[in-house]
Amino acid sequence: MIHLSRRGFVASLMQATKRPNILLILADDLGIGDLSCYGGTDVRTPHLDALAKSGMRFTNFYANCTVCSPTRASLMTGCYPDRVGVPGVIRTMPANSWGYLSPRATLLPQMLKPAGYDSTIVGKWHLGLSSPNTPTERGFDHFRGFLGDMMDDYETHRRHGNNYMRRDGQEIDPKGHATDLFTDWTIETIDQKKQFFIYLAYNAPHTPIQPPADWLKKVRTRQPEMTEKRAKLVALVEHMDDGIGRIMARLKANGQLENTVVVFTSDNGGQLDAGGTAGTWRGGKQDMYEGGLRVPMMVSWPGTVSSGTTSEAIGLTMDLYSTLGAIAGVKAPADVDGLSLLPVWRGQTAETPARDLVWMRREGGGPYQGRDYYAFRRGDWKLLQNSPFEPYRLYNLREDPREERDRAAQEAARVRELSASLSRHIQRAASTPWQP
Repeated sequence: MIHLSRRGFVASLMQATKRPNILLILADDLGIGDLSCYGGTDVRTPHLDALAKSGMRFTNFYANCTVCSPTRASLMTGCYPDRVGVPGVIRTMPANSWGYLSPRATLLPQMLKPAGYDSTIVGKWHLGLSSPNTPTERGFDHFRGFLGDMMDDYETHRRHGNNYMRRDGQEIDPKGHATDLFTDWTIETIDQKKQFFIYLAYNAPHTPIQPPADWLKKVRTRQPEMTEKRAKLVALVEHMDDGIGRIMARLKANGQLENTVVVFTSDNGGQLDAGGTAGTWRGGKQDMYEGGLRVPMMVSWPGTVSSGTTSEAIGLTMDLYSTLGAIAGVKAPADVDGLSLLPVWRGQTAETPARDLVWMRREGGGPYQGRDYYAFRRGDWKLLQNSPFEPYRLYNLREDPREERDRAAQEAARVRELSASLSRHIQRAASTPWQP
């Protein structure tokens, strides 16, 4: 009898696998200026830098919304969020919850299942707090993480006193910093699975900004002039980066790395009042300006995605749905809004097809009062509101990437044209209920 080492055994499994493993990593509120590979000068993210260097880094990638739940709905369904019942944030309190994931939507793990993928979500779900909209009821085989919108503390993991931490359908109460838990659980999963799809959704660097003390000390020692707010945010990002490095090291040690597609992105722009940045772009989280929507995105796939490449192709979070389906050899449902980025990843084209792009958010509270606000892009022109109570503004992103010169008065006909197209999207999305 031949005895294989652990690494040899895993390598033999990989050779038998017809499709690559998929590791999809989503950060929470990570601004495009908060990674060193995207120009961050006071943050050190060597492992994400290495991931970008090993594959393709996108410079024109957008989240589907300015906040969490809608972007996650787009990631899981390939559709604009209001088309699948998640126009805003799903929260604990029904009076301030603005979405209900449509039962008609086919989620990413359900689409991948016919290709043989064992699917696991680790970390933040944020698409439903109870049946039937829990991860294992919506297609995932396994779940270790939390159902809710955020944690009030990275160590105790509660939200409004509720424990939303689960292992599959069972409530759990693990000890430790959430980032470390999610990293450890991901490593456990890749050690156990033959052909996997893992969706790792960190809650870092979402508020409250609570890095481990040793990571904060490293940043303060290295850059004592940094403000306390910024130092804590940088430390939380660098701690997450270290976790990703541990995961990549385990993939390599297992012999799995060569057969794994690794995708990294963020759900929206950085929270400026919590120390996040958007690089050269205007705005941040909650804003329809570019800083609230542009996010980092990188993909590594040895042998398929050329290393050290940069793409200026325009992509959205929802495009990852069709892209991963194409990788798995399964066809996305006909009514999805996203498109496959696989030709760009393979270097077959430098651009994505021209298309209109829509962003929307519904929110409560004084500034929003349960109403929507929107952005709409066609070519270089971008129409936007940054509040439901202000008129549309119009910017030309090629001439004015900082969105500083409102052209609405001079281009009134264009405003009417773009707003009419946006209205058609609003009508189309209105057929989907967003409350249970």
